[in-house]
Amino acid sequence: MKKLFVLMTCLMAWGTLFAQKLSKISGKIVDEKAQPVAFAVLSLKNIQDTATVKKTATNIDGEFSLDQVKPGHYKLSVSMLGFKTRQIPDLIVSGDQKLAAITIQSTAKQLKEVSVEAKKPFIEHQIDKTVLNVENSITSAGGTALEVLEKAPGVQIDRQSDQIKLNNKSGVVIMIDGKTNFLSGADVTTLLSNMSSDQIATIELITNPSSRYDAAGNAGIINIKLKRNKAFGTNGVATFNFGQAFMPNAPNDINRTAVNINLNHRQGKWNIFGNGAFMNKANFNNIVVDRTTASSGLASTLNQNFNRLNRGNGFQGKLGADYYVSEKTVFGVMLDANTIKTKLSNVSRTNISELQNGNANSSAILQDASSSSPIGNLTANFNIKHDFDKKGKSITFDADYSGFSNKKDEGFLADYLNGAGSSTNNTALRNYTNAQIDVYAAKTDLTLPLSKKMKIETGLKSSYVITNNDFISEQFIRGVWQNDTGKSNNFVYKENINAAYMNLAKEWEKWQVQIGVRAEHTHSNGQSVTDNKEVDRNYLSIFPTVFLNQKINKNNNIRYSYSRRVDRPNYQQLNPFVFYMDPLAVDQGNPYLKPQFTDNYEINYSYKQASISVNYSDTRDMITQISQQDDATRIVKVIRQNLGRAQNYSANISIPFKIAKWWNIQNNGSIYFSKFEDGNLEGASYQASKVAFNIYTSNSITLPKNFSIEVSFWLNSPRVNGVEQTTITQYAVNAGIQKTMMDKKLKFRLNMDDIFLTNRWEGKLVYQNLNMTVANRYTSRRANFSISYGFGNQNVKSARSRNTAGDDLKNRAGS
Repeated sequence: MKKLFVLMTCLMAWGTLFAQKLSKISGKIVDEKAQPVAFAVLSLKNIQDTATVKKTATNIDGEFSLDQVKPGHYKLSVSMLGFKTRQIPDLIVSGDQKLAAITIQSTAKQLKEVSVEAKKPFIEHQIDKTVLNVENSITSAGGTALEVLEKAPGVQIDRQSDQIKLNNKSGVVIMIDGKTNFLSGADVTTLLSNMSSDQIATIELITNPSSRYDAAGNAGIINIKLKRNKAFGTNGVATFNFGQAFMPNAPNDINRTAVNINLNHRQGKWNIFGNGAFMNKANFNNIVVDRTTASSGLASTLNQNFNRLNRGNGFQGKLGADYYVSEKTVFGVMLDANTIKTKLSNVSRTNISELQNGNANSSAILQDASSSSPIGNLTANFNIKHDFDKKGKSITFDADYSGFSNKKDEGFLADYLNGAGSSTNNTALRNYTNAQIDVYAAKTDLTLPLSKKMKIETGLKSSYVITNNDFISEQFIRGVWQNDTGKSNNFVYKENINAAYMNLAKEWEKWQVQIGVRAEHTHSNGQSVTDNKEVDRNYLSIFPTVFLNQKINKNNNIRYSYSRRVDRPNYQQLNPFVFYMDPLAVDQGNPYLKPQFTDNYEINYSYKQASISVNYSDTRDMITQISQQDDATRIVKVIRQNLGRAQNYSANISIPFKIAKWWNIQNNGSIYFSKFEDGNLEGASYQASKVAFNIYTSNSITLPKNFSIEVSFWLNSPRVNGVEQTTITQYAVNAGIQKTMMDKKLKFRLNMDDIFLTNRWEGKLVYQNLNMTVANRYTSRRANFSISYGFGNQNVKSARSRNTAGDDLKNRAGS
């Protein structure tokens, strides 16, 4: 009996233990299209008191596992941002079980209704930057990236020197998706004028970047972020647009067409994305130059008239993939390619009037110039991001290669006429330019939180650039093309920059502070192979940054910032070649140009969405373009020099108004005082200063039946920059209308830029023996029609953004 009792007791204990065996529940969460939903939150609750027993989240494949669950009756809930919460009211657990796939329904329609009410304005001011929401702008549809920038507050497009300026300061770094564009001068404007605005999601204007950014760019950074769908599944947007320019005394076929497509496929651990764009465009501009010369009693007046017709086409494509190894680690690759081919026809007439000892004489030069310029770029990027924990500790690594090919074939035919209009002489010249540039760069960044309100950011970067520019100039003499040894040359430039930075950020209840420092060591070597001349430089530069943010209350905020920046000469500016432009004008680089350094100070006050800021910048050895005139030969040589000091004081204000639920107005204004001085510029002291201002205002009106309209106006007053003075007020009125259909997936847009044809440039250069005025009329008035269609899954999900290792290099190659 005793043995039987013990045996029964053991059996009962074993049965009780079996009854209490802990179970595992697993399964998968999917959306309506059976695509996995990552990071959905699952809560297991007691059915009696609804107390939460277990909680977990799905992995990147939508899979989940609830372990160590006691037998019983439970309620399971699944929640995820952008989806309706799913409830399983009665889940009986009696052992390990794998549930059938649980489907949750998206709230895409509800999100769209909310987005209509919360549509972002075209210009949005954030704590550290100004953002242009291009994809929300009706008047930006069908335009180019360059035309959109021209509407941005504080941005000026200098059509004479092909410079982009921010707050009347040159030295802007142009970035595309966080990668600095390597081209500069005319090639940057060529690239942006071939980039359709329909490719662009936002443009960021960053006037005072932190130490994490490369120190290049004294005026700041303009980051153009292209559209990229961030939804699970397969989705995309296709766009077609056509534009026609209307300009007096211009050819009738100044039009352009563009086709863009953005595709994204996100499933499981993979996110594959790509976009492609093709543009065919034509531009026309008329330039009139007047100047005088005086030499040995001979006074001359020159009037030059240029008609430039530029036609071209370009293709841009990007293909990339992100692989989510785990919730903490992501690998990415990206390939970016673009080709641009332009053909320029430049017909000019120069009328020369002479007066000597009371005797008048006249002559003229007719020139027919043409050029073909194919440009190619291929960029490859490999990147890794690893999150050590959920507190923000992370490390990233980027490796980049960029290859550039820039070729140009030019021909110049000049005919010299006497006062009677008879030909007295003619010349023929041709130039061949072949520039090859290779860029190698790598960087790593570490973010290390010290507490919830304190963190350190630190990183390293190294880059190596080699550019080989071969230039051949030939003259047609006695029926044979002969090499002009005085102009032909081979220029090789090498540059290595190694950098390290550290940022320390601390946050209190009312204050935030970030202090950083960046060190960059530069070793550069420029060699003119033909002339056997070499310029070697080796220097270390320190760039501190300080940001202080004071949160007065919910609606009032003050930000103080300081940064030191550098602008190194671009590779074309260092090239000592002499480039022929016409019989009376040449362009030459300067291998002895020094980098320019700038100290920037800024205070910004914001009240809700309104803001006002004041800024001061002090630039030493400013890189500027000047013109030297030889009165005896009447030839003007365009060169680059370092100007002693440039100071810029500015104040900016931004005030949005909501007139009605359906009517919003955005107003931006800037006023600045610029001062330039040099004790010995071309043999004499130079001083110039001027107060200038710019204005931008935009009206967005929502109408019934999915119609909306937008009317904007911008104005730039006369101003001075170095030795160049803008003498007229530039302004333009733009308007557009939009109609959406098919649940807003299909959009029709019609707009016109510069309706009243007021956007033109006039200026003058007056110093030393040079007295020159310039008037430039370009194709600013254009009507654009655009159609876009979005397809696929449009449920919004988070996606990572990153900067790559080529951030300070791709803005400095020459044309």
